[in-house]
Amino acid sequence: MTAAPSGPEFGIQDIPFSYRGSWFNISPVVAEKTYADDLHLVSHQTGLHPVLRLAPTVADTTVVATPALLTWRNGPDRVEAVYDGPDTLRIRGRRLGLRVAAAADTLTPFSGTYLYLDPLDGSHVFTSYETGRRYRVTVLSGGLARTDGVEALGTADRSLHLAGDQPWEIAIEEYATARRPYVRSVTFERLCHDRLAEFTAFVDAVAPWRNADTPAAELAAYVLWSATVAPAGFVTRPAVLMSKHWMDKVWSWDHCFNAIALAAGEPELAWHQFHLPFDHQDEAGALPDSVTHSEVLHNYVKPPIHGWALRHLRRRLPQPPDRAALTQTYDRLARWTRFWLDARRAPGHDLPHYQHGNDSGWDNATTFDAGRVLQTADLAAFLVAQLRCLADLASELGEPADQWSREADRINDAMLRELWDGARFTARNPHTGRGGPVVACST
Repeated sequence: MTAAPSGPEFGIQDIPFSYRGSWFNISPVVAEKTYADDLHLVSHQTGLHPVLRLAPTVADTTVVATPALLTWRNGPDRVEAVYDGPDTLRIRGRRLGLRVAAAADTLTPFSGTYLYLDPLDGSHVFTSYETGRRYRVTVLSGGLARTDGVEALGTADRSLHLAGDQPWEIAIEEYATARRPYVRSVTFERLCHDRLAEFTAFVDAVAPWRNADTPAAELAAYVLWSATVAPAGFVTRPAVLMSKHWMDKVWSWDHCFNAIALAAGEPELAWHQFHLPFDHQDEAGALPDSVTHSEVLHNYVKPPIHGWALRHLRRRLPQPPDRAALTQTYDRLARWTRFWLDARRAPGHDLPHYQHGNDSGWDNATTFDAGRVLQTADLAAFLVAQLRCLADLASELGEPADQWSREADRINDAMLRELWDGARFTARNPHTGRGGPVVACST
């Protein structure tokens, strides 16, 4: 019962085991900076929620994670897991059992997980208040040694037990309300082969330049591939989350770097990355701070790096965007830029300002140690680059470009006049006009 080779190994503590398009992963991370002893099925629908605990019946196991296959080992004994599409996990064992249990022991009218036996097909189904989804466990071979907590209310152990005295295999599916009974259509080995082929095609596309001198390239590609989710909730497009650990959001500047990284090999996915936050642009033209399945946050923003990013993105795309796509991009970028010109410049000031370090993308930068509301050189430079990009786009589309060029010159001149002290750039308080902390970088 050994599956085919499945790609580079990685530490499950650092990188979750997942699959492109899936909203769940397998990992010990069950909350921000919180690690459980056992691996869990963790869903990112409606937030980060551990749903099922996956515990081998022998405590002394070694976990080996690769892009296509996750394995618990105890000598020759094995439990192995592979994805059968983005919403289904296949798990099998030989000479090693597994306990599949609700992560939360207590069920209330508003929280927890309920377990029942489905009279339609004999499967067992866990339903989670936290994710609003069902998790159906279908036995494909072997059998359950024991079940606990079926239809139990309140506090109870809700779990399924697979013994290691005979080979066994199960499927676990995440879905909303109902679906046809699970039918095994391909072998476990075939799933491993297909997952490895899909990942290999992805890494060949995004990192064809890799060689023995770039050992991290495949793992970096796996992080992008496995952190991608299908459109759902507020996520309007295929999206690369920053992680399927606790950084499970799309922030309105990280998405630019993902778009640039994907542009040459996955141009359609790259274009989606660039535009996703713009799908939630508000009436003022601002982009949200972050977007995830059930949440769009506007309490902060991120800096206007999007003009700079668009230039890099377009240079890397194998085919240029058509006129309709460029027109939409121009309109969105113009509204985002006007937000900084109109809503983030104090009366009589040429320079825009941040309201908090979180607006800058460098949340804990020393620039903000002595004050949070600041005019900074990085913000001014980002906005100048975006204004220059807008001017070029306007000319390309036959729109007036002078307004953007004039603003770029105005802000650039003010940045040099007001923030450059002859040796380095400083930050300035827009309330008082006094210089703030010195920015760490100098030209």
